Amino acid sequence: MASELETGLPSIRLIQTFIREKTPVELKLVTNELLTGTVVWQDPYCLSLVDAAEQPTLIWRSALAYIKAKS
Repeated sequence: MASELETGLPSIRLIQTFIREKTPVELKLVTNELLTGTVVWQDPYCLSLVDAAEQPTLIWRSALAYIKAKS
């Protein structure tokens, strides 16, 4: 994995849009656990999700199965 965030990648741009617009998301881990909240930042290795109780969770990108806007 690169040590710099490649902002030209569509996946990075989509997550940046979620962050900028404070879009609620549903995030599924490879362990089948489902998390919901708002992504507040990302780096090349992790992202931070804040849930409804304002509890931040650090998630390694390698643990992600998918992330999508919550409908």
